[in-house]
Amino acid sequence: MMRPMKLAGSELMFGDGCLEYIKSVPCERAMIVIGGSSVEKNGTLATVEGYFHEAGAETTVFRGVEPDPHFSTVRRGADAMLEWQPDLICALGGGSVMDAAKTMWVIYEHPELDSLEKILATKPLPKLRAKARFMCIPSTSGTASEVSRSVVISDDETGHKHGIGDMEMMPDIAIVDPQVARTMPAHVTAETGMDALTHAVEALVSNRANYVADVLAEAAALDIVKWLPRAYDDGDDMEAREMMANASMVAGLAFTNVSLGIVHSMAQTIGGFFPVAHGRLCAILMPYVIDWNSADARAKAVYDALAAKVDATDFATVVRDLNRRVGIPTLAEAIPDKDAYFANLQQMAEISLADGCTKTNPIIPTVPQFAELLEKAYLG
Repeated sequence: MMRPMKLAGSELMFGDGCLEYIKSVPCERAMIVIGGSSVEKNGTLATVEGYFHEAGAETTVFRGVEPDPHFSTVRRGADAMLEWQPDLICALGGGSVMDAAKTMWVIYEHPELDSLEKILATKPLPKLRAKARFMCIPSTSGTASEVSRSVVISDDETGHKHGIGDMEMMPDIAIVDPQVARTMPAHVTAETGMDALTHAVEALVSNRANYVADVLAEAAALDIVKWLPRAYDDGDDMEAREMMANASMVAGLAFTNVSLGIVHSMAQTIGGFFPVAHGRLCAILMPYVIDWNSADARAKAVYDALAAKVDATDFATVVRDLNRRVGIPTLAEAIPDKDAYFANLQQMAEISLADGCTKTNPIIPTVPQFAELLEKAYLG
């Protein structure tokens, strides 16, 4: 089935200093959604508010989006929007902030969609933008939610993560300024960078892959392999920061059009049971999935071509070496409670099969095969 592509929203800004573009965005009331205090402590929030104020806009801030945001947080943010009535919503933060803010926007525009179940059951989503446009300013270089149609929201009762994808949720404005990501800690640089690499590699072998997405995803993958170690070693290396910000964005342009694969299916599932960063899980799982997918001739050719372009013979080994280089632990180190992991293995395998990313993987595992992959990844 042919699918139309959408490469970001109406305005895509990238490069050092592009944050100033805010001053040219017409709006009267901007609600800025943030997570913790890092964007306040490093001065980014003040800069963003200052630019809005220079443009004559009022601002207010919704704080407190947690990693792996729960729907209760989304509900609180949507209520704040319904009370304040912004005409622009600005998500300033990492993937969790951007995902939560997008979902708040859905409820703000359509208050009848007041539960996670109702949003999940509404396909396609109704039209947005009657009340507000949506802006993303990423503070990490990995999720690419600023150019993505997708969100991941956690159920408050079960903790399980639910992916929602709809082109209506593509942000109107993406401002990708590497200065905003400059203060990322090294471990966050590594984890988000490996998430971006996973996006690129899974897009390349997706069963919806196409020429345009391939061009974008391959460029992103090669740049991440080259530049992530430098960004990890020195957060003030602005050349590396800018290359990682751009590569993450470009990988997002690819995967949001052709989808992902079972690295994400399993990473999202495991993350619903154990509090491990999503990018860390993707990094750990990716080599095992490359080995699994290599039974498919087209996927193996893609992996081999990537390996050759970085002077290697096996791309799974490239990923394993990169993981070690940027301090990614093993799965057993990330989840030391082996008994709890294996007690949940069957359920994680079942949820992984049902995940929306599974259907675009080159080879779709059965539940027992998912369980075997999850076991192999843990035992190394």
